[in-house]
Amino acid sequence: MAGIGFALRRLARRDDLLGVLQGYAHSAFITSGPWMFTILALAGITLFGRDLVGGEQLTLFRVVVIYNFCFSVVLTGPLVMVATRYLADAIYAKEVEAAPGMLLATLGLAYAIAGLTAGPFYPLFSGLPLPVMLGGLANFFLVCGIWVVSIFLSALKDYLAVTVAFGVGMAVGMAATLLLGDRYGAAGMVWGFSAGLAAIQFGLIARVLAEYPYPVGRLFDFLSYFRRYWDLASIGLFANAAVWTDKWIMWFAPEREVVSGAMTIYSAYDGAMFVAYLTTLPALTLFTVNIETRFFEHYQGFYRDIQKHATFDQIARNHRSIIAALLDSSRNLVILQGAVCAVCIFLAPTIIGAIGLQYQQIGMFRFGVLGAFFQVMFLFCTVILAYFDLRGRNLTAQLVYLAANGGFTLLFSRLGFPWYGYGYFLGSLVAFAVAYLMVADAVRRLPYFAFVANNPSVR
Repeated sequence: MAGIGFALRRLARRDDLLGVLQGYAHSAFITSGPWMFTILALAGITLFGRDLVGGEQLTLFRVVVIYNFCFSVVLTGPLVMVATRYLADAIYAKEVEAAPGMLLATLGLAYAIAGLTAGPFYPLFSGLPLPVMLGGLANFFLVCGIWVVSIFLSALKDYLAVTVAFGVGMAVGMAATLLLGDRYGAAGMVWGFSAGLAAIQFGLIARVLAEYPYPVGRLFDFLSYFRRYWDLASIGLFANAAVWTDKWIMWFAPEREVVSGAMTIYSAYDGAMFVAYLTTLPALTLFTVNIETRFFEHYQGFYRDIQKHATFDQIARNHRSIIAALLDSSRNLVILQGAVCAVCIFLAPTIIGAIGLQYQQIGMFRFGVLGAFFQVMFLFCTVILAYFDLRGRNLTAQLVYLAANGGFTLLFSRLGFPWYGYGYFLGSLVAFAVAYLMVADAVRRLPYFAFVANNPSVR
């Protein structure tokens, strides 16, 4: 599934500055398209929509979008992870004719999940006006669909089509939200934002079907993978829940806002953390364009030589090359993300003021940036565990992150406002430390895992 990374690396290695900028810009949409779209669109709508709609209508719109975004990624996480594994195996086996059927089947299952969860919640617990409630339901279905279509983004070679889809969707979403919001309030904003999501979803679906022009068939073959890879499905659930658990806990802080019915939010904390997440974009793009591709070349050489019955000396050399590539890559990642983190911490008052947040959010933003630093490093470790198919260790790391982020956030939320943000920072730090120890042990004993622990014939 690292295929598009090689195409972006070739673009970034062009002998001109434009190629570098294009390579990393396309990578930003491919690695972080859905949540980057949501955060940037929300920021733009909040900035320009204050004079068009009242604060109450704007808050109503934001809570619908945030609830749909966070709960859709958690609920579809198991489906996305298992379907991604199925697609990766199909690509490896050169049996990609199953891709169109799998796309339609996973979309159907995602819509079923949306119907079973958001379907009862909005009418029974949201307390929203009917037009806003219906718009929220449509929005939830669309977001679930985008998570599913995102399975194929790394497998597509046409990075330009992906960028265009997200760019057009963002433009349509912001324009329609502001236009309809001026006339119809929160309901118009939700429906306008959904128009942008629809442009993204159907644009990506069209590109996937063009990439895999095969008859629709074998729709539900991938369901057998749920029994085989139940731990992978669990990783998809707990990984996304771990990222959001601190926000859920802070929604019950004394400063929370009860927006409508059971829908509560803490805008100051959410806003600070969302902006802090944007600091991870440089590291994620570097990982996709350079780090993952470089590691994959050494990883592929290690296992290819084993399949060709290479000598022990050759296997040992390949093992050392993997270790060297990981050390070099992790150093580059730490330097880049560390530099971004340091700049954002020192310039926090300027950044907060420039984007229109309140100065009381500076502390939360700074700890959010520190937490994002360790979250990126944690993500790097879990990707390496996934490459070596150490699903048990990966699941353990995600559970540790869920428990640490939730436990620390709950503890510090009871200490009052000055402590907000410490929980996410410490949770990310602890999770990274645990994941790093797991990766270090696995890489050190890689030949053992290749020949014994992960060998089906031995098991």
